[in-house]
Amino acid sequence: MATLYTARQPRVGSVGGFGCGRRVPGASLPGERMGTRKKVHTFVRVKPTDDFAHEMIRYGDDKRSIDIHLKKDIRRGVVNNQQTDWSFKLDGVLHDASQDLVYETVAKDVVSQALDGYNGTIMCYGQTGAGKTYTMTGATENYKHRGILPRALQQVFRTIEERPTHAITVRVSYLEIYNESLFDLLSTLPYVGPSVTPMTIVENPQGVFIKGLSVHLTSQEEDAFSLLFEGETNRIIASHTMNKNSSRSHCIFTIYLEAHSRTLSEEKYITSKINLVDLAGSERLGKSGSEGRVLKEATCINKSLSFLEQAIIALGDQKRDHIPFRQCKLTHALKDSLGGNCNMVLVTNIYGEAAQLEETLSSLRFASRMKLVTTQPAINEKYDTERMVKNLEKELALLKQELAIHDSLTNRTFVTYDPMDEIQIAEINSQVRRYLEGTLDEIDIIDLRQIKEVFNQFRVVLSQQEQEVESTLRRKYTLIDRNDFAAISAVQKVGLVDVDGHLVGETEGQNFGLGVAPFSTKPGKKAKSKKTFKEPLRPDTPPSKPVAFEEFKNEQGSEINRIFKENKSILNERRKRASETTQRINAIKREIDVTKEALNFQKSLREKQGEYENKGLMIIDEEEFLLILKLKDLKKQYRSEYQDLRDLRAEIQYCQHLVDQCRHRLLMEFDIWYNESFVIPEDMQMALKPGSSIRPGMVPVNRIVSLGEDDQDKFSQLQQRVLPEGPDSISFYNAKVKTEQKHNYLKTMMGLQQAHRK
Repeated sequence: MATLYTARQPRVGSVGGFGCGRRVPGASLPGERMGTRKKVHTFVRVKPTDDFAHEMIRYGDDKRSIDIHLKKDIRRGVVNNQQTDWSFKLDGVLHDASQDLVYETVAKDVVSQALDGYNGTIMCYGQTGAGKTYTMTGATENYKHRGILPRALQQVFRTIEERPTHAITVRVSYLEIYNESLFDLLSTLPYVGPSVTPMTIVENPQGVFIKGLSVHLTSQEEDAFSLLFEGETNRIIASHTMNKNSSRSHCIFTIYLEAHSRTLSEEKYITSKINLVDLAGSERLGKSGSEGRVLKEATCINKSLSFLEQAIIALGDQKRDHIPFRQCKLTHALKDSLGGNCNMVLVTNIYGEAAQLEETLSSLRFASRMKLVTTQPAINEKYDTERMVKNLEKELALLKQELAIHDSLTNRTFVTYDPMDEIQIAEINSQVRRYLEGTLDEIDIIDLRQIKEVFNQFRVVLSQQEQEVESTLRRKYTLIDRNDFAAISAVQKVGLVDVDGHLVGETEGQNFGLGVAPFSTKPGKKAKSKKTFKEPLRPDTPPSKPVAFEEFKNEQGSEINRIFKENKSILNERRKRASETTQRINAIKREIDVTKEALNFQKSLREKQGEYENKGLMIIDEEEFLLILKLKDLKKQYRSEYQDLRDLRAEIQYCQHLVDQCRHRLLMEFDIWYNESFVIPEDMQMALKPGSSIRPGMVPVNRIVSLGEDDQDKFSQLQQRVLPEGPDSISFYNAKVKTEQKHNYLKTMMGLQQAHRK
């Protein structure tokens, strides 16, 4: 079962980190082995097009430079200082490059070094529609066209298989930044759920992390692909003239790695993370034709990319002391990835068409500025405390042996350094008891360990005697708290205790006690056993949903139903208090109005009779003065009650939210239970029990009903036999199919719930 981490150490939370930040040269965090400084690697990928501007865009022979040429605008006249030529030197130009070549050139070394303890960041930047998402994620429908992200996951798990000497754990998280708000793209998983509090970016000495972002443990390649596809289905996209499926948010997929040596003596272990950043594309509103919501999204995207460029310019300037990371959520979240202790790679996606040349120039300028940024990759080494303890215990045993040899050589053989065994402790306990009883005059002391154990046994004996006294009293008497007036009153009514609190029926030298026997020992009563849920026999015809729902609430759904009832009870209590407070406020308001009328009457009466002044102060009678004081107190009460009402309304709103959540959860789990109890064939029930490979609610009912077990086995074998890309693509396609099935099932269930409400 996954767990939500909030401080993303990762659930699985409730915390994701993007640790890699800029520090003073030569400084390092604990556990880091600093390397040499290196510049950010920048690559340019040109989107294939039939209308390539050959006269304006030229590549260098070394495939590391790109030249841009513009014709002069003759409308500016004879004196024209317009720049017409630009040359950009980069680490590589990828033109008509396949997805395989892009990954081998850009990402393979970063992922390989991450498995050796170096953090890595790969970022795709460029104009909208230039192919950033295709480069990063690829086409999830086709295995051959998969992008950097799924290939990185494959490389990680392939390398883990090749390193049997190390135990490597893999965790992933998926963050979306949309309109300057943070969202968890994996919060739709049933064991995660939406967060009550908004996610925030938090900094600490270890780096930057996202508080509230869920992190998920993955042990298989297929599970990692399932999480990737789950997040992809939750991304926000829109359509405009430049791109039919334009990403409207920045997304950061992070792979967390932790490698422990399987050698017990190895205390060190390494951690690393790979940030795969798919930035939303910059767009000119005149070309994209964005309107309404899409226009607002484009404004936020352009603003955050502008702040990103400002941060890059500051990082490239060695004279700058302050880097403006906190101007937006994107730069703040990537603070540790930009110019930090990680391997940084930028892929700039551009168009090759003349119509987009202005945006292409802007993207290439950004790549040139990024190339000026330097990083200092470092291995993240930590120490395993459990293994350190075991190694220290071994070393302690060796030292004890050496000390024993030394004592034997110096005739100190009676001294021992081992902890006392049970027999020695029992002997000391016996001596302490005899000493307390007076049968032993003194206790022989040999060494310091025995002194400590004697005092410890004094404490043990004292505690045992206190428990024996209390147990004896409880067997003879019923102990009633003197502050429990209800219990004392009840006992007095039946005549067991007099008004002074003494037992009735005491005699000289004897008395009787009042005791309460446990329920299980009362005659005629059988001890209650814990409530267990027995699996009922399956009826031939499914019961009606109302009848089944009542059964579900009393058995499998009893805990959720209890929480639902408690929340509803609290909600009703808050509503009742709010109603009572409202009535009090209305009563106070009416009294204020009456007091104001009486005060106005007194003022008018005073004005008719004539006003008196003494040293410039108005003289009023006692009745008017009391009315003024009363009005002041009423207003104070009104403000206090109104503040209470506002607090109650906030509590009611929160309680209502909890009740709605419980109701939704109860109905959803009932639907899953009903389908799996009465709709799914009996031969499929074993596959759905705890510990099986299928989680409850994950597989659509219509798929289970339509395909028997044998058919499914044949289908899996056929799938492995006919997949064109070979066995390596099986995990990719299996994860894709499961994700689609899950979302189709959820859509169907939501449709049924809406129809049921209608």
